Amino acid sequence: MNLSDWADRGWMVPHRTSPQEIAELLAVADRDLADCRAEGLGANWRLNIAYNAALQAATAALAAAGYRPGREAHHHRTIKSLAFTLRADAATVRTFDVFRKKRNVGTYERIGTVSDHEAREMEALAHRLRRQVETWLRKNHPELLSA
Repeated sequence: MNLSDWADRGWMVPHRTSPQEIAELLAVADRDLADCRAEGLGANWRLNIAYNAALQAATAALAAAGYRPGREAHHHRTIKSLAFTLRADAATVRTFDVFRKKRNVGTYERIGTVSDHEAREMEALAHRLRRQVETWLRKNHPELLSA
């Protein structure tokens, strides 16, 4: 399986990106990485904000690879695409997906489901993915990075 196979199944849509789009996605990730450290936020919101930072970084990698997710299971597919874009290991993808599910429960269903430790772990994952995406872009798509 690869992203082209996913596109054939309708899970991905071919997409032409631009340096501006990549810069904007990475800027959102950077903003969220800073915002998740704001004082007074509960663990649930810190995880949610860090999760969004990681998702925007993953979206930038996917766009650089020439795709965007289809409408169904958008977050899930973006996370799983890291195995194809960054060649992220299975443990990283699995951990990110676990946080996706935890975020959904904590945002839409129940309170008190996220610990401080989990929020810090999601933040660390988001920082790591943000760095990895930029390194990957420099190596594979330098034309998409602003000067």
